[in-house]
Amino acid sequence: MKAKVKQPAAPRDRGDTLRQLIMKALEGSTLSARDISGEVRISEKEVYDHLQHIQRSVNQNKGREFIVIPAECNKCGFVFKKRDRLKKPTKCPLCRHQSISVPLFSIR
Repeated sequence: MKAKVKQPAAPRDRGDTLRQLIMKALEGSTLSARDISGEVRISEKEVYDHLQHIQRSVNQNKGREFIVIPAECNKCGFVFKKRDRLKKPTKCPLCRHQSISVPLFSIR
């Protein structure tokens, strides 16, 4: 049986970095990490790493603001307002339910 020959991955355009592409996607729209990963074509885990850096750089830049709409428990309505991490929490601290909406991100 013949082994399949892997085609080399197509290189990205050298125009913008991944973080610049993510920032362009977030300007004027509110997206989840999954939406961003689909648009920029990287894994959701990588998106969270880039978002942490983007959050720091945007907050240092005057005139722009990185906005996080926090995750919320779908059962009891608890809102994770004071959460520093950008990833979705695993379960609610009040009701221990695991159905939690994802946080949303935007740049204004």
